Amino acid sequence: MKKLDLIPKITLWVLLALGIVASVMFYAGGNEAVGMEVAGDMLNVPIFTSLFLGWNYILLFVAILATLCAVVASFALNFKKDKKKAISTFSIVCGFVLLIVVCWFLGSPEKVNIIGYEGTDNVGAMAQMTDAIMYLTYILLAGVLATICWGAIYTRIKK
Repeated sequence: MKKLDLIPKITLWVLLALGIVASVMFYAGGNEAVGMEVAGDMLNVPIFTSLFLGWNYILLFVAILATLCAVVASFALNFKKDKKKAISTFSIVCGFVLLIVVCWFLGSPEKVNIIGYEGTDNVGAMAQMTDAIMYLTYILLAGVLATICWGAIYTRIKK
């Protein structure tokens, strides 16, 4: 059983090391001119941008997959033991999905003006998704800060 406890720790350290290597390569790897002129200067982009973005996409996918697996496993275990707790877990997931839908409709599909970018990925659904992610981030950050404050107040009152 001790060996199974080492797997998450080793995985965490390997992911952390790879993240640090990718970050150092991105920030210290130098820049290259991409042939675009912005405000009279040539636009320079870090050489390892695609590596850094790819690594972040991989981490995002792993985090989403791990979260979904944990929610499904928690729901299944709770459903066997305590149906009330399982319904509580399910309602939290439904609330989060509802929050994502509300944030999606708060987003605007209008074109976002980006200096030096002439592509089509800044209009329509992509622009709306970007807005939705920003709104979701703000709401979740506010929720985390409120929870921290409430936890501190609650612990002080309880003592």
